[in-house]
Amino acid sequence: MSAIVIRRYLIGAGVAAILAVALGSPRAWAEVWPSRPIKIVCAFPAGGLVDIFARLYGEQLSQKLGQPVVVENVPGAFGSIAAGAVKAAPPDGYTLMFGVSGMLAQNRVLFKNLPYDPDRDFVLISSMSGGNVVFVASKTTGANSLKEFIEYARKKNTNVGTWGAGSHAHMLIAELNKQFGLDINPVHYRGEPAMWQDLAAGALQGAIGSYPNAMNVIQSGAGRAVAVSLTKRNKKLPDVPTFAEQGLNPRVSTLTGYIFLAGPAGMPQQTVERLSALMVEAGNSERVQKLLDSYGIDDAAQGHIAFKKLYDSETPLWVEAAKGLGLEPQ
Repeated sequence: MSAIVIRRYLIGAGVAAILAVALGSPRAWAEVWPSRPIKIVCAFPAGGLVDIFARLYGEQLSQKLGQPVVVENVPGAFGSIAAGAVKAAPPDGYTLMFGVSGMLAQNRVLFKNLPYDPDRDFVLISSMSGGNVVFVASKTTGANSLKEFIEYARKKNTNVGTWGAGSHAHMLIAELNKQFGLDINPVHYRGEPAMWQDLAAGALQGAIGSYPNAMNVIQSGAGRAVAVSLTKRNKKLPDVPTFAEQGLNPRVSTLTGYIFLAGPAGMPQQTVERLSALMVEAGNSERVQKLLDSYGIDDAAQGHIAFKKLYDSETPLWVEAAKGLGLEPQ
């Protein structure tokens, strides 16, 4: 083959490669992502922790990716409406979702016709711990520990607030009743504010909720923290033992309630891995660390591999615990 022919061949091959990139081979598209704004669908209303996480982590992603990241709140049906919308979105990395663990676990039990399949319709990108839940005993009980609260509940009618039927708080009450032969009545609220107001007013003997909301009652002297969830104590409440330390079944008391970032199934793996790495990087940023500290949350975002491991190990336990509540599916 002459030198001229070889030269023409190489030039032709180079042109073909350039055209393949320009016309959109899968590899080329993955390399140029993102080339336009990204939308994060937040499954819960503005102002809550999920929304705060979505906006804060979204800002960090925007800075690193060089594209706007817009948060759209789509609340309703404990995240099912948002999940259905994201499921139907193109899996191109431009529509993502912030939600909570219950959308992937308890919703299987709580809803008759779930508009999505948690196992098949999403790709898991990153999970973020929601922190310990805190069990606060009303000052009217005189309880300074979980044991003392259990003894109080054996003798008197006891109402304990939760932030919703089927929640982790509801599961913890059910486990206390089962394990210690109690008849604590779970009182379900739509969120936490009204629950803590009722505890402070003496209408509840206890309540289980998030650290920042619980602290208002604790600091006022209306209640005392007697237990926290997870496998380790809350760094802001180092003297408060975990439920497991005080004898409650760890299968329920150490479950990790998390916030998550996911996208429609079928997203390019390169995009998933890049977003996963950026979420971990964002979690270690000074701004995110300050927010986590203010909320009493010890652990920042973890990547897609750790998230999948958490999902696989704990989802069956969440589902089992939810079934044990005997709730009628909606």
